[in-house]
Amino acid sequence: EDRSHKHLLQLCANSLCTTGIKNVEEMLLTEKIQPPCRRCQVSLRIDLTRLLLCVLQVARVGGQEDGGREGCSPGFQVKRYQLAFTGSFQKGQALIQVEFDDCAGNEDVQFEVSDPSFFVDGDLNLVPRQDVLRSQPVLSIHGLSAHADDTAQVEVTGLPAQSPHTLRGVLGVGQTLPFRSKRALLIPPMIVTENQRAPFPRKIGKVISTERLGSHIFRLTGPGADQDPKGLFTIDIDTGEVSVSRSLDREAIDSYQLEVSTTDFAGNLVEGPALLLITVIDQNDNRPIFKEQSYTGEVLEGSPTGTTVMTMTALDADDPGTDNAALRYNIVRQSPDKPSPNMFYIDAERGDIVTVISNKLLDRETLPTTTYELEIVAKDMSGSEVGLTGTATATITITDKNDHAPEFTHTLFEARVFEGSTGVVVNLTVDDRDDPDTGAWRAIYSIIKGDPTLSFKIQTNPDNNEGMLSVSKPLDYEAKAPHTLLIKVENEDALVPDVGYGPSSTATVHIAVLDVNEGPVFFPDPLIVSRMENIPIGSFVASLNATDPDILQIQSIRYAVLRDPAGWLSVSPVTGTVNTSGSLDRESPYVHDNKYTAVFIATDNGDPPATGTGTLVIHLEDYNDNAPYVVPSIARVCEDAHDMNVAIVGGRDKDLAPNAAPFKIELGKQLGLDKTWKVTRVNSTHSQVMLLQPLKMANYQLPLLITDSGVPPLSNNTEIKVQVCVCKKNKMHCSSGPSHRASLLVLLATPLLVLLCKYRSNNRWTNCSRRCRIFWHPRLKHSLKLKPCVALLSVLSVVGKIDTDAQRQTVPGRRSVFGREAIHCTR
Repeated sequence: EDRSHKHLLQLCANSLCTTGIKNVEEMLLTEKIQPPCRRCQVSLRIDLTRLLLCVLQVARVGGQEDGGREGCSPGFQVKRYQLAFTGSFQKGQALIQVEFDDCAGNEDVQFEVSDPSFFVDGDLNLVPRQDVLRSQPVLSIHGLSAHADDTAQVEVTGLPAQSPHTLRGVLGVGQTLPFRSKRALLIPPMIVTENQRAPFPRKIGKVISTERLGSHIFRLTGPGADQDPKGLFTIDIDTGEVSVSRSLDREAIDSYQLEVSTTDFAGNLVEGPALLLITVIDQNDNRPIFKEQSYTGEVLEGSPTGTTVMTMTALDADDPGTDNAALRYNIVRQSPDKPSPNMFYIDAERGDIVTVISNKLLDRETLPTTTYELEIVAKDMSGSEVGLTGTATATITITDKNDHAPEFTHTLFEARVFEGSTGVVVNLTVDDRDDPDTGAWRAIYSIIKGDPTLSFKIQTNPDNNEGMLSVSKPLDYEAKAPHTLLIKVENEDALVPDVGYGPSSTATVHIAVLDVNEGPVFFPDPLIVSRMENIPIGSFVASLNATDPDILQIQSIRYAVLRDPAGWLSVSPVTGTVNTSGSLDRESPYVHDNKYTAVFIATDNGDPPATGTGTLVIHLEDYNDNAPYVVPSIARVCEDAHDMNVAIVGGRDKDLAPNAAPFKIELGKQLGLDKTWKVTRVNSTHSQVMLLQPLKMANYQLPLLITDSGVPPLSNNTEIKVQVCVCKKNKMHCSSGPSHRASLLVLLATPLLVLLCKYRSNNRWTNCSRRCRIFWHPRLKHSLKLKPCVALLSVLSVVGKIDTDAQRQTVPGRRSVFGREAIHCTR
């Protein structure tokens, strides 16, 4: 059996030399080569597979008569590498560089990394496709070309101690090939060109199993197979051939990662799953597209040659690692093409547009236009004839700098203005060749000579850039008739260093002042005088003084009253003397803050006549012409109050000190008031009113006398109403009836009447505890007994004005001593 095994291996080796590897693969797959015994079938297939991998390179290299180099070993020159893990691998970072040589120039070499997060770039650097935070402890790199097929391993060191695997544990003891182990699948990387046309399906590769054909089933899973997008790839369950079912678009998905496994007919896993990487090869099927269809840029006039204006950027959706996305830029049209058709240049690779024209020719004021339009073409395939193109426009504006000073259109300007008037008198015009509505064009005017009194000002008209010269203070013909000003004009922006302001940037302005008839002027204005109020009518107040500014003319002036609110004044038309025509009253509502204001007018006899106004302010001094008065006029007190204080009253006076306070407040001169009332001084303006004995509920008129401090003093007899009220539960109940005169006779009348009625009564007189009623007795013959009571009642009826409860009592055939009325006297 061992001899038969070796014989078969020798047969395969001979077939490789004579018929090529394809014939041997077909013999193995179709089982035309049968081992002599069943138990060595598996071992034979493994050895054959290893034999194929070992001699593959020799067979392919040997088939190239002139492709190899003497002493060159195709494949990885270094089989093992080490890579230190520092916590993460950043996207695009070149980690290590592998050494691979297929001995034929390394053309069309394709690399596959066991971890799809990495790839090998054109410089043979291992590069992460994305930021990698975790890595496998061993990475396998498979390199494949027409002349070489080899694998290298990269051991990643410094990984977190969470995996017990080592390089030997991952590869297996004694193993040299990471993709080969007992019961393993051989999966070469596969490529598919995008945009393929029918017919479909198309075979793209084959998965080789170490198991005997017909004893297992191939299965393909993952995105593109049994996951979306479903059905792109299929695998022959018997042979392991992988096919693509329809056209692919690399710009949509550039690679697919699938898993291949084999199972027995019962569905039990036999081999795998193993990774199948299918790469979509790019075709030049996308044109370059500019980010914008129209670009705008600016360049300052006079800029040096080579000044960058703007950058054009186009994008190509094809593979950036191929010429399909390698763009080149070119200017195909410039409009206008004057003064040169090549004023600008674009960097073919970066897209930067720069100036080519000299700085002296790049003069905005001499160019035929200030705006140039460029048509830019971007072509892929590095600009070759077969490349696809995209176009955009670039509009470049030549911006202005302040290289021209403004110049007056005339060296002399003239204007005329009437004296006394203000406003614009002349517009000054300038020329400026710079760009309008910019700081290099806008003018700033200034008066540099001829205006010591600051009577003029000049401003810029924003619409036309003219200088508007105006009179800010009225001019006086008699003081100065002609004025000569020197005006300078500048720009808002500073001039460039090699340009300055010349004589044309200044101009002279002659202004002639025209005479007009000016109105008289009062001096002083206002005129302030002090006078005592109540001076006699016709008294002198003031003398008005108005002069005519027209000193070169002889004119007369007449005066008149323009405004006299109280009608207190008169004025002499010729002399301007002001006298009183009414009594000056400081307390009048026309007087404010002791001042009375009147306005007078002065008119000259010019043609036409001119007028002027002047103000007279009279400060009125006080005279003691107003008697003081007492406030408040009403006071209330409870009849059972323990405090006999009625109220604090104060004095008021319209006059000023010393004709007002201090005030003297005392009781009136009526007889007996001091028996019931008392007034005590509190301060210079107020006094305290007090009761000396309680009173019953009623209203009382208390007479008071108040005197001011004027010389001579003025006094005023006045009254205050005192309401004696019943106070219960914090409420005051006061009488609404008429008031008693607060005299002694009135206060004593009621108890005296009661006593008389009690002790002088006889016969039919009635004595009551609370009231006494006086009746006429028909048998009474001596009425003299009633004379005291009659006299007292008569007095009360005249001066007392007390509250009475009268009842008409009539006795047939008799007359009452008091007439037909009987009187009920309250207690």
